[in-house]
Amino acid sequence: MTPRILPLLLLSLSACGGGGSSSMQLYPLQGEIAQADPTLVIQAKTTNTNSTSGSLTFKLPKRGKCEGTWSSLTPRTVSRSKGLSLTWRKTGGEVGAETETVAGVNNGEIYAVCEDGTRVQGTFVIGSGTASGTGSATDTNGNVYKLLF
Repeated sequence: MTPRILPLLLLSLSACGGGGSSSMQLYPLQGEIAQADPTLVIQAKTTNTNSTSGSLTFKLPKRGKCEGTWSSLTPRTVSRSKGLSLTWRKTGGEVGAETETVAGVNNGEIYAVCEDGTRVQGTFVIGSGTASGTGSATDTNGNVYKLLF
């Protein structure tokens, strides 16, 4: 089993393979955007949420469309086996490898650049095997955001 990643964006954000899309919300906490409208919720769209990385798009007031990437660090363990079997059904050796996701909390990051050159950067955490997470982000104009997905 592999984690579903955001939205991401991502965190939403986990599982094996590509595809999938989800949304992420950015809540302005500090800065000019929060002062102008403290109830504003910025909707971000993430793609490839069945993997550990994908694209991220959203729109900031007066800054235009922002495009970037979300990525989650999903640790995996690899076990290998080899040996000799002396049974009538299974003679010879066995060689194999298995990869699995480690349960726990995974860290992730977002990074986006807006049409006016504003850069948004943040971090989030997501549980293995879940499609939800939380984090924070800032932009180069002094705005601070809460990330939820």
